[in-house]
Amino acid sequence: MAACKLIFKNLIFIIILFPVCARAQETLMVEGSGGNLYLNHTTAAKENFYSIGRLYNISPREIAPYNNLILEKGVSIGQTIRVPLKAVNFTQTNSAGAEEVTVPLYHKVEPKETLYQLSTNYNKVPVASLKEWNNLADGAVNPGKDIIVGYLKVKKELSSFAQKGVAIPVGKTEVIKVKEPVVKKEATPGKIVPVTVAETKTEPVKEKEKEIIATTPNTDPTVNKDFKGGAFKSIYTNTGKEESGIAGVFKSMSGWDDGKYYCLHNSASQGAVVKITNAATGIYIYAKVLDVMPDLKQNNELAVRLSNAAADALGAGMSNFNCTINY
Repeated sequence: MAACKLIFKNLIFIIILFPVCARAQETLMVEGSGGNLYLNHTTAAKENFYSIGRLYNISPREIAPYNNLILEKGVSIGQTIRVPLKAVNFTQTNSAGAEEVTVPLYHKVEPKETLYQLSTNYNKVPVASLKEWNNLADGAVNPGKDIIVGYLKVKKELSSFAQKGVAIPVGKTEVIKVKEPVVKKEATPGKIVPVTVAETKTEPVKEKEKEIIATTPNTDPTVNKDFKGGAFKSIYTNTGKEESGIAGVFKSMSGWDDGKYYCLHNSASQGAVVKITNAATGIYIYAKVLDVMPDLKQNNELAVRLSNAAADALGAGMSNFNCTINY
């Protein structure tokens, strides 16, 4: 009889513990896009807005109105609750507090989706971060694969998800020289004239092929040198494909000092090198394809979009221009 009671107690303990274990085991999939990201939560027995808030590290006073529900009325078993992802419980950098751990959040890749599209959909998270988090050396993603697009921040002592916590991979740092103009002052006999000199700063290493993420162009295009077609000329392969159309321009820090030109193109494969010729000047350069052009209205009439350093080398400036593309 005592053995039966012991078995019964253990069974009850397992039944009570199972929902907690199930929560810890499940893969957290992000829903929504842009600034409206959330997780779907199916309520279990004895759960309420407050226990759900502790699980996902967000106030119940945010969860209830987000679902057009009244906090005081509670939730029902089996009800689907949307849990908003805000700065308090979501990070795409490394901003967790000392009492928090970070839990990977995933997106299931759809057919024809690219890292650039995922970057756009998920708060413009750098493509380099997506590659780092998912150990994607070449940037290729396969349909059906779950890839990390961010991290849930939860309290170590309050959430069962905490046991799934991981450290967010962070890139190494490199020294980047920042050129500043020399400030000249009137010399006074017998005194030293101070001048400002180049300084250095550190920032996360980003893969050179993803420098499209930078939004500030070089402020002094005159430093652009004659790279005789660019750094990728030697790896260009002409397969006989050619098309003509309008070229657009995006801002990038790349290419001004090293001749590494990049472009977005819908036909050539990612990583391929294409030859782009300015129809007006006959000048051509070689650019590496980062990704397809985003499905935006301003890209509908374009055949290619290339970095501003490449456009400058073609003599086009920042304006759209007619071009021929060979690849």
